[in-house]
Amino acid sequence: MNSPVTIALDAMSGDSGAGVVVPAALKVLSRHNSVRLLLVGDTARIESELARHSGRVAEGRLELRHASQVVAMDEPPGSALRGKKDSSMRVALNLVKSGEADACVCAGNTGALMATARYVLKTLPGIDRPAICTSIPAIGGHTHMLDLGANLECDAEHLFQFAVMGSILASAVDSIAAPRVGLLNIGAEDIKGSESIKAAGQLLERSDLNYIGFVEGNQIYSGEVDVVVCDGFVGNVSLKTSEGVAKMIAHYLREEFRSSLPKKLVGLLATPVLNAFKQRIDPRRYNGASLLGLQGIAVKSHGGADALAFANAVDIALLEVAKRVPSMIDSHLENLLTEATS
Repeated sequence: MNSPVTIALDAMSGDSGAGVVVPAALKVLSRHNSVRLLLVGDTARIESELARHSGRVAEGRLELRHASQVVAMDEPPGSALRGKKDSSMRVALNLVKSGEADACVCAGNTGALMATARYVLKTLPGIDRPAICTSIPAIGGHTHMLDLGANLECDAEHLFQFAVMGSILASAVDSIAAPRVGLLNIGAEDIKGSESIKAAGQLLERSDLNYIGFVEGNQIYSGEVDVVVCDGFVGNVSLKTSEGVAKMIAHYLREEFRSSLPKKLVGLLATPVLNAFKQRIDPRRYNGASLLGLQGIAVKSHGGADALAFANAVDIALLEVAKRVPSMIDSHLENLLTEATS
């Protein structure tokens, strides 16, 4: 990355606040020489955390911006939007709006972040609703999935817009000329699914996207599709279910390898394979969900992320800045929407 990039980090939100964001910021600075970070929040608390890492901050590449409020993880979005105008979340987004920062990363309340980002940054022309998109592990790489909770009920047009944004994101960050787009459904046949899903499928068939048709839940991780599109209710349930299954598998593996001395010995022999498997599906590697459809870049980190995971979310923001994702969506969107609806 040749030109300097500035990222605003909400240092107070999430389960651990500055305790995670500060060491994550230092990780980012250590591996990117042309990045500048703005830590937003209670400067006294941030400075206290920085003091624990004295001498490790790159000169001139880390600045503090004070914010007097914090949005609670369980705070209603409307309350946060109206009553927390000096929250670390709001100030970080304002820095993107003003051009002082190229992107914002926040581990806070998802609903509040989406509502505030939509209010501050505004949506791109042609986008009715922003969507939350993240990458998840799949055979041979990963799959981009959206929406993951921002829009619980969607009509065909919304699903089509998600597909356009997801396709452009996958093309930009993964350098795929024509990402394979699938619409999540209860079957592959045209007669299956709700009316909105069937209508969205028809819109996608008429578009220039590389639409491969309906996909079922077992295809999300198969490597057969690059972008999976669904409404926020289905997407969030699917993601959380997948996380639960992964934890269950890890639990039973540990339980079996500890159940007897012979199995413990087998477990020792299998340690390199198990470690490689763990690293491959480690959710920290995939931390960072993009808020697509906004006139600016905002990335949502998991609230319980550790420093490694939060740093990976910052890397996603850096990649989207480098690829100019909002501009790419804006430049491609009008033509695609016109072609599909004509």
